[in-house]
Amino acid sequence: MAQLITILVLVFSAWWLYRRFVSDARKLAEKSRRAEKERQTGAIGTLVKDPATGEYRLKREGE
Repeated sequence: MAQLITILVLVFSAWWLYRRFVSDARKLAEKSRRAEKERQTGAIGTLVKDPATGEYRLKREGE
């Protein structure tokens, strides 16, 4: 029984690490693509419109 629990814990841990790796890879690819697009266009940043106030601001790192 202890072996089964150990295997289940290892499988779950491997699955969780894989999902986290994929998520981080997607974020990094998006950030790289955005930076390349900004270099090509000569932009300094990306503007996003705040729906509450209607004002534009620079897009933050985590968005």
